[in-house]
Amino acid sequence: MNDNLISLKDVRVQDLHGTKIESLDWQMQAGEAWLVIGPNGGGKADFLQALAGEKQFINNKTNKVEDTIFEKSAETVSLERAALLIQEERDLDESEYIDKIDEGRSGRRFICEVLGGPDAKHRHLPLPPIASRLETLPEVKLCGVEKILDRGLKFMSTGEIRRTLLCRALLSGKKLLILSDPFAGLDAQSRSILLEFFQTMVGRQNGGGLNGTSIIMAMERYHEIPQTITNVLEFTDKKISFCGTKAEYEKIVEQRNIQKNANRKSEKEAFLSELSEAQNALSQQNAVSRQNAVSAEQSLVYMNQVNVGWDGHEVLKDFSWEVLPGEHWFIRGPNGSGKTTLLELITGDNKQVFCNDVWLFGQKRGTGESIWDIKKNLGIVSYRLHVEYRMLGGTELENVIISGFHDSIGLYEKKTDMEIAAAKKWLKLAGFEGREHESFGNLSYGEQRAILIIRAAVKSPKIMILDEPCHGLDEQYRQKILDLLETVANSGTTTLLHVTHDPTEVLEAEKHILELCPGEKPMYKIIVKE
Repeated sequence: MNDNLISLKDVRVQDLHGTKIESLDWQMQAGEAWLVIGPNGGGKADFLQALAGEKQFINNKTNKVEDTIFEKSAETVSLERAALLIQEERDLDESEYIDKIDEGRSGRRFICEVLGGPDAKHRHLPLPPIASRLETLPEVKLCGVEKILDRGLKFMSTGEIRRTLLCRALLSGKKLLILSDPFAGLDAQSRSILLEFFQTMVGRQNGGGLNGTSIIMAMERYHEIPQTITNVLEFTDKKISFCGTKAEYEKIVEQRNIQKNANRKSEKEAFLSELSEAQNALSQQNAVSRQNAVSAEQSLVYMNQVNVGWDGHEVLKDFSWEVLPGEHWFIRGPNGSGKTTLLELITGDNKQVFCNDVWLFGQKRGTGESIWDIKKNLGIVSYRLHVEYRMLGGTELENVIISGFHDSIGLYEKKTDMEIAAAKKWLKLAGFEGREHESFGNLSYGEQRAILIIRAAVKSPKIMILDEPCHGLDEQYRQKILDLLETVANSGTTTLLHVTHDPTEVLEAEKHILELCPGEKPMYKIIVKE
């Protein structure tokens, strides 16, 4: 008989701000591989944070804290953790003091922090002896990070950072490893590495485990679920809505999909009607669509023989590209191929734009234009923007949406009645009606991403830059956002530049494909679909 690792009965989840989940019962036995799933804001994140020790399980009868065997010995690998890591690197950046680019911590130094090495604040101290042989460790090979150990964390792609986090967590010796939405933003190779990792680790669990490590996987939607998952725990409306075997859950998912497909047409029509109402209100406010009219001859983006890199590492080489109004682009390529770097040349977040031949909206970068001249024509959804807004945290949702009109992180100008009305319409559109004064920092990661997408769309910009926009979105939000983006693409006023690794998220309107091919010459391909 399997032994219980965790046994929770009639407990609530709470933190300093109050109760998050009123009551739950759950058991986890040795050898089980659990998937925790549920819609954004449904309670899944609260439960996982309690398992990780960030919130508490309180017995409803005794009002005492319920400890688990994982108390203070859990590690989470998630989009949120990756965002915090990037924030740490920014806080530690000393570039302005040392008169050169501060490369920050390398993957090797970061991993060694759990192997007896110095912490982040003492990152200039020598590394422990094990640092020189990290490449030989099975955990490093399992996570596929051998080739990026000496790269700075700030120069890694999102997928590379999360694989590095995974390796560090595995070497930390913690008893519980929580993988939250682990496949989001990963290329095919990284997905394969992660699936192999999960298969191997679950096999070790069943054979007694590696250093006693147990794994729980959390997902926003039932997609790409490893075969080794044995049980599913689903949260909806801050309650457990399913707890049982994977086979039982798949029958429920199948029934839900039949019902969803039957309702899909009417739901989409209702959503598009609401979207049209929101867009009409915006048009009456400031006639942005007329202001954004661009002649067909004028390039929105023009890059000629662009080269970007650092420390001998070439990210973009002899790269030339042109984007015309109405050409919606799907941008693809493996993790680390330069997709985010390319977009940052447009947004102004990469300073190497000034030493290259880059034109935006008919003007060469570095010829007197301000960053605000550029951003007034852009709507941006990116990992970097999400990190910036998470650092503010306490901004009300209404103000987040209105900040899209002013291209600011946070709102520093007096909002008009028209802006408030528009924000409320767009919040209703995204399913946040009545929540306009709620704090951005209190939302789940997926809910935050949905808000940022609405923020980008609100002013009908000339270009919408979408870097993995559906990260962290559950199925309901994801479908709404894809419908929204398709409608924006067909509006004739906004051109989309869309990065995603998920082929199901490519829009019908995206007829132009830019594929980055690192190591090849040329390092990119342009494909136009008929």
